[in-house]
Amino acid sequence: MPRSLQPDRKLFGVTLALCLIGAVMVFSASAITAREQGGNGYTFLLRQLVWIALGLAGMFWLMHTDYRKFRQPRVIFTAVSITLVMLISVFFLDRSHATHRWFRLGPLSLQPSEIAKLVLIFYLAWFIEIRRGPKSFGINDPVHTLLPALGTVLLMVGLVLAEPDMGTACMILLIAAVMLYVSGLSVRYIVGAGLAAIPAVYLLIASTPYRLERFKAFLSPSTDPQGHGFQLLQSLIAIGSGGFTGVGLMEGRQKLFFLPEAHTDFIFAVICEELGFIGAAIVLTLFFVYGWRGFVAAMKAPDEFGRLLALGITAMVMGQALVNLSVVLGLMPTKGIPLPFISYGGSSLIGMLLATGVLLNISQHADEM
Repeated sequence: MPRSLQPDRKLFGVTLALCLIGAVMVFSASAITAREQGGNGYTFLLRQLVWIALGLAGMFWLMHTDYRKFRQPRVIFTAVSITLVMLISVFFLDRSHATHRWFRLGPLSLQPSEIAKLVLIFYLAWFIEIRRGPKSFGINDPVHTLLPALGTVLLMVGLVLAEPDMGTACMILLIAAVMLYVSGLSVRYIVGAGLAAIPAVYLLIASTPYRLERFKAFLSPSTDPQGHGFQLLQSLIAIGSGGFTGVGLMEGRQKLFFLPEAHTDFIFAVICEELGFIGAAIVLTLFFVYGWRGFVAAMKAPDEFGRLLALGITAMVMGQALVNLSVVLGLMPTKGIPLPFISYGGSSLIGMLLATGVLLNISQHADEM
């Protein structure tokens, strides 16, 4: 009698919980500001709910679609090709916020770099599985494995950097590094890549004034409290004001024209102020459970493709959460990286929910070996 396929209920539950918390906090962080700017106080909440609905629909579809159907070369290369075309096409569109990152159609927008992360995970999982197969070249072959794998990664990274979006480019590199490392990549390649990245990162920061100012503000935000250090200082004030239980939902003050991007990249600071240590601990626990269940799904996956997919998706979600929280807490320079499932934004939210749908499908097939 065939085994009934059941997704990981804990993973499913924490995903819904994070989305619910996100919707509530987006409304809390944006309602008064939106109303004061002449709009409807529910504008950002309604958009977030639409994106949650679309993302959940996609998540349920992928949750009930066998992930092994995406292993076919024609699917992989079609997805990679479409992604590269989208990443190139944004340069022919009007700039938005001094960048070329979005396709816009009225109130709707799509950020191709968010889709690129998930597509890259599929590509690397498929490619690494082939190269690690019997009588194949192995993961450490520089010509037949590393060159084509890193060539695709660096092409995506270069296009995203040119938008410019250094934060997302670094996330793509992080995901690729994790997937290659767990696949058995030699330490000498990892060390070599790390050493080569140091001057590249230095040049990217030093050659771009706003990046250099952000880095200086990270080192000492109080030296420019009304300029580049303003956002970080307001974030730390919000976090410190929350105490153990917070000032109360909707009662935060820093979101009222003090903390920039309160409903997007710095929404965790609003959570800390309004819900205090208890609210922050709940959010951190939910992400911990997500990472734990993602790792379990990877370890119990019936094949190498599923294992690498699950590890890549888990690394993407947890890595992005770690970077966002580090920025909000002043542990890293400011990056435009949203908090998964919680920050306002359609492309990131839908991309994370689609990725979670794949992860839930892998969890259904655990222990099939």
